Amino acid sequence: MLEDLSLRDFCEEVASSSPAPGGGSVAAYAGAQGFALIAMVARLTLGREKFAAVAGDMQSVLEMATARQKRLLELVDEDTRGFKSVMAALALPKDSEEEKKYRREELERATLAAAEIPLETAKLCLEGLRVLPELVAKGNPNALSDMGVAVLSLQAGLEGAIYNVRINAAGLKNPETKDQLRVRTGAMSNEGRRLAAAIQAKVAGELG
Repeated sequence: MLEDLSLRDFCEEVASSSPAPGGGSVAAYAGAQGFALIAMVARLTLGREKFAAVAGDMQSVLEMATARQKRLLELVDEDTRGFKSVMAALALPKDSEEEKKYRREELERATLAAAEIPLETAKLCLEGLRVLPELVAKGNPNALSDMGVAVLSLQAGLEGAIYNVRINAAGLKNPETKDQLRVRTGAMSNEGRRLAAAIQAKVAGELG
């Protein structure tokens, strides 16, 4: 399991000549790191008397961030498995018309599944960007720089995942599905960029 590797071993695995783990797994890991920072800031806010009024909000943020971090670490592995499924479909025999038909169907199925994995990564990273304005407004200001890094990590995870959705979508034969993925990821990217820019401006303004 990739999520059980040390930081060094994971980096070396990505750096190897194998195409997987690749960008999709790294995007999911970036998102997991973003949520880890959100969880840390929530914990640095909870239990302090001066932030007692926002304790309930911070507890909700903490629970959400912990759950999303866990899921994104699972997606690190799932993305690699999705890629391998596509490679397995490509390796299917294509000597007879029957084999060609089966191979086309399996390749379409595997490619769509491989696109849906980073789509989930992108969705989760966008959720993180949506919650960060509340964290910046209510969280412990001593952790503002950590919130800034969380924004960068989540935006990297979002955009990186979208790249991987689109490269898989390009291999689909169904034009409607391909177009739906393109439109959906475009909207997610636009929202993510707006949120990230606003949060970064706020953090930069506070830090001076």
